[in-house]
Amino acid sequence: MEQITNTILMVRPVNFRMNEETAVNNYFQEDLQLKNEEINAKAQNEFDAFVNKLKAVGVNVVVVNDKKDFDTPDSIFPNNWVSFHQDGKVAVYPMFAENRRRERRMEFFEVLEAQGFKISDVVDYTEAEDEKVYLEGTGVLILDRINRKAYCALSVRADEELLIEFCEDFEYSPVIFHAYQDVDGKRLPIYHTNVMMCVAEEFAVICADSIDDAKERKSVLKHLKQDGKQVITITEAQMHQFAGNMLQVKGEADKKYLVMSAAAHKSLTNSQISTIEKHCEILSSDLSTIETCGGGSARCMMAEVFLPKA
Repeated sequence: MEQITNTILMVRPVNFRMNEETAVNNYFQEDLQLKNEEINAKAQNEFDAFVNKLKAVGVNVVVVNDKKDFDTPDSIFPNNWVSFHQDGKVAVYPMFAENRRRERRMEFFEVLEAQGFKISDVVDYTEAEDEKVYLEGTGVLILDRINRKAYCALSVRADEELLIEFCEDFEYSPVIFHAYQDVDGKRLPIYHTNVMMCVAEEFAVICADSIDDAKERKSVLKHLKQDGKQVITITEAQMHQFAGNMLQVKGEADKKYLVMSAAAHKSLTNSQISTIEKHCEILSSDLSTIETCGGGSARCMMAEVFLPKA
């Protein structure tokens, strides 16, 4: 088993804007007060620059272009609807926002198969949408693939029963907790686990302060430490700069990089940066439009491909 991969699937947006359907419980989203065409053009520029940076260090980026007629403002975040696994299995997930369900396009699988990847089985959880039950992929599931643990902060978009079903199907142990953020003086659930934690090969970045329950916080930190992860804690203010929304990837000659946005990078302290750099290099890119309107960042844009080669 491997924790990190060299191959990333990314979707180039054509209709990117602030998605009104997700804004109801994604408190990271803000309205930029620009025309949608301007927002999409800015997002495309950020996307292209980001892809170029990844390719420049030898990451195999498979870019699929979104299509205008689908009207999918959040298609830039494919990790919420699909995950690819080393045994050739693919999981397809139920989504909270109706307009995000149109992002699930099987032609993406054909693109990967054309590149020599082998898909043996597709495990489809999308029927759960009929029951208003959701599990938004590696947005809510932080997978420690080596230690077979799935960290998950429960929310409207992360249903406990469905999480357990996923864990049974893919042979993971669930590590379940609740994570919150301050919204207008209230503590409200964080919509996706991947904005408050990231599990890399040898370390984990986590906003432990967002886990209000002391027992749950202690349990999560204990799991990480038991598995030999160096724990790097971030503040809630740093989390709001997307410092939890990171992903470790492999570049040329298996060199490791922790990928994040420029805002996340800027928010880190010198001490946090030096701790990360003991393990791998940092690769960051400006994603400010995507972060502001989409309420997601670097990690959300990358669907890791662990599929075997045919």
